[in-house]
Amino acid sequence: MTTGLPDFFKYNLWANLRLLDACAQLSDVQLDATMIGTYGSVRETLFHMLGSEEGYAHHVTGTAPTPRLKELTAFPGFDELRRRAQLSGKALITFAEQGELNRLLSLDEGTYEAPIMIVLIQAINHTVDHRSQIATLLSQQGIEAPDLDGWSYNDAMYAAQGKSSHIG
Repeated sequence: MTTGLPDFFKYNLWANLRLLDACAQLSDVQLDATMIGTYGSVRETLFHMLGSEEGYAHHVTGTAPTPRLKELTAFPGFDELRRRAQLSGKALITFAEQGELNRLLSLDEGTYEAPIMIVLIQAINHTVDHRSQIATLLSQQGIEAPDLDGWSYNDAMYAAQGKSSHIG
């Protein structure tokens, strides 16, 4: 039975890469701007968001790149963030397609237990939340954030096939 779960992770990867492409065009001042109510600057939020996604992928697959993003002390640059986003994104897609979703994981050094499906839900929730915070940081600076909603994803998927999502 198809769950559709891989589609959420395909969307998630598309949105992360689209956001990275947009943010790569920003100046250092724009990347480092902060405001109350968000995680941190655009740069810090991207670093945290993608580092966490690596962690979620590691929890469900047991593999992770070395060193992990969370272990780095300096911003690795957009090419590296994009590469890491593709690795973790594709790992989560593959796991969502083939993995054992009900297996229990022992997290936080054995202090917390959750089914893998909960980790996958958290992975999606976490990135949506932080992408929204980055969009807020951008809009507060007068910068138009890329459209990352489901309609834009649908349009992009149709365009990739050389089609239009609009009827008529």
